[in-house]
Amino acid sequence: MAGHSKWATTKHKKAVIDARRGKLFAKLVKNVEVAARLGGGDPAGNPTLYDAIQKAKKSSVPNDNIDRAVKRGSGADGGGADYETIMYEAYGPAGVAMLIECLTDNRNRSATDVRVAVTRNGGTLADVGSTARLFQRKGVVVVAKDQEGRAVTEDDLLEATLEAGPEDVNDLGEVFEVVAEPNDTVEVRKAVQAAGLDYESAEVQFVPDFTQPLDEADAEKLEKLIDALEDSDDVQNVYVNAEWPESDED
Repeated sequence: MAGHSKWATTKHKKAVIDARRGKLFAKLVKNVEVAARLGGGDPAGNPTLYDAIQKAKKSSVPNDNIDRAVKRGSGADGGGADYETIMYEAYGPAGVAMLIECLTDNRNRSATDVRVAVTRNGGTLADVGSTARLFQRKGVVVVAKDQEGRAVTEDDLLEATLEAGPEDVNDLGEVFEVVAEPNDTVEVRKAVQAAGLDYESAEVQFVPDFTQPLDEADAEKLEKLIDALEDSDDVQNVYVNAEWPESDED
């Protein structure tokens, strides 16, 4: 999992920067809307919506935007789009496997955005199943180490979540991520909360089975490619099996 941790650390830092730019707002609001459409507008009875709202709030999305998204998704307010999830597969620099998750109301636009971003930045689109087979769906709960002055340790997290069945706890610098089976995600998150700890996000992601080491040059190319993909409003997540060089830590 070391390579995954390295990428997850990089991704976490990127997410913080993107949140500051407001770049994530639209995507987080879209997540809330879709969660409300699929499971209803009551966060108490819809764990996916609960976690989507928490993630949006952590990134400082205004409450009004969140409330409107819940209403659109649940049908309480008109104007909601009919979004669908589409996965694209690609290879990046040094043969890195990529899964590109889109949430869109226009398949043609998404396909064009992804194709242009990939081909203009040194990647190649792959056949269905080519890279997907190299990833597994996992629940990932991210917990900050600094909890209002209380320093959380890996042992604290393991003890708190033990009965929920975590598979791994990874140190990502300023945060830990607890990895579990997808169906255990909500239980792990609840166990974290029951221990009096706050959490950054709780969601199902694609985690690679193995990682592809990169040198500095290829790491830079891959980050440029990922940035180009994330510039598309339709691209929600980009998963890669890259292992960043250690000197790229800071």
